[in-house]
Amino acid sequence: MTIKTNAGKRFWVRSSVATLCALAVVAGLNVGFMSPAKAELRIDITRGELKPMPIAVTRFPGEGVAETEIGQNLTQVIAADLERSGLFAPINEKAFIQSAASLAVNPNFAEWRAISAQALVNGRVVTEPNGLLRVEFRLWDVLAETQMSGVAYRTQPNNWRRIAHKIADEIYKRITGETGYFDTRIVYVSESGPADKRVKRLAIMDQDGANHRFLSDGRFLVLNPRFSPTAQEVVYMSYFNDKPRVYVLDIDTGELELLGDFPGMTFAPRFAPDGNSVVMSQALDGNSEIYELDLRTREKHQLTRHAAVDTSPSYSPDGSRIAFNSDRSGSQQIYVMNADGGGVQRISFGGGLYATPVWSPRGDLIAFTKSQGGRFYIGVMRPDGSGERLLAEGFLVEGPTWAPNGRVLMYHRQHPSRDGTKDRYRLYSIDLTGYNEREIVTPADGSDPAWSPLIP
Repeated sequence: MTIKTNAGKRFWVRSSVATLCALAVVAGLNVGFMSPAKAELRIDITRGELKPMPIAVTRFPGEGVAETEIGQNLTQVIAADLERSGLFAPINEKAFIQSAASLAVNPNFAEWRAISAQALVNGRVVTEPNGLLRVEFRLWDVLAETQMSGVAYRTQPNNWRRIAHKIADEIYKRITGETGYFDTRIVYVSESGPADKRVKRLAIMDQDGANHRFLSDGRFLVLNPRFSPTAQEVVYMSYFNDKPRVYVLDIDTGELELLGDFPGMTFAPRFAPDGNSVVMSQALDGNSEIYELDLRTREKHQLTRHAAVDTSPSYSPDGSRIAFNSDRSGSQQIYVMNADGGGVQRISFGGGLYATPVWSPRGDLIAFTKSQGGRFYIGVMRPDGSGERLLAEGFLVEGPTWAPNGRVLMYHRQHPSRDGTKDRYRLYSIDLTGYNEREIVTPADGSDPAWSPLIP
């Protein structure tokens, strides 16, 4: 394994390459929007428990066998994304009355209302002469009998799954008014082996569990993976050669970079919103402080100076403030400070112990882990500490991470065994209403998830 330790200039070169790749992907998709008619169909996702909206996602017909198979796979992924959000109830295709052939001409809205569909999705798949796949889709408001959206995508045939996620994102956005989160990835710690000899590997997958692969071989313990703003790099802690240090991994190239060979232990890293710095904790001589490392100059700035344990820093979306947890008040609580370390204020006062604060991408909430009376919770509060709400409860729930739209959280949950030797760790997601908790299936045990931004 090759690790670079003085790669300030290389970081900027790599970022430029990542940007060019992102532009190439966007150009390859060639997204074109049709002019949708004004529609009133809308889900208000800020309310409490919602009754899912019935939606018909029809098969996308294709010209040949390959296109027909891709069309069927597309609709399955789109429907699964929408159903998992808890906001939509895809209707079984056996109930469909109108044929795909006649639907391609125009929807018979009366027939779709007859099966209680409020929204309708149809499309088609075509292979163009240059070998690119063209996927078209339309979203209809069945009650108003109007088209809400129409989009055409061009891409390589093996990229069809991303197109399905993008279509699901467009449907989610048009009906809820919020940005979607389906075209994203999850990096997490995959765990296996007995409790006294646990193997922890870095793993990555699509948000629905597809395209799973490992990023590390398990020889060294890994913890706290976090995505960069470009979704191309992951910062994490590793006990490489038994030294706890923070590293940056390029997901595409596999290139690994040590972020400063500092004395003591460095841990709990997280990128700044602009990607130009990383904030992390350093434990030295029994004291843990928070530092910021400038990735361009490799200069380290100490942000906290206190005899207490200060750790788990997380930037606000605009980079002006940092949330962290500290026991400086006598128990573990959440604090907020300016990005330069000034203006420290405690914001958690609800009783119990608070940990791992994570600022929402929207900036309106901070997620956290809480323990009280032998129970563990995932909750949210406003940046001033008001409006605390507990969303999930369990024997051990930890490590919240936000979807890029700030409306869904993911975390891990421990399922204890009777003898304590075969405890299971699983990933779960839950929305801000607290009603839609879903397990995210992984090949082995999973912990410490991190949600990527939308993929460029």
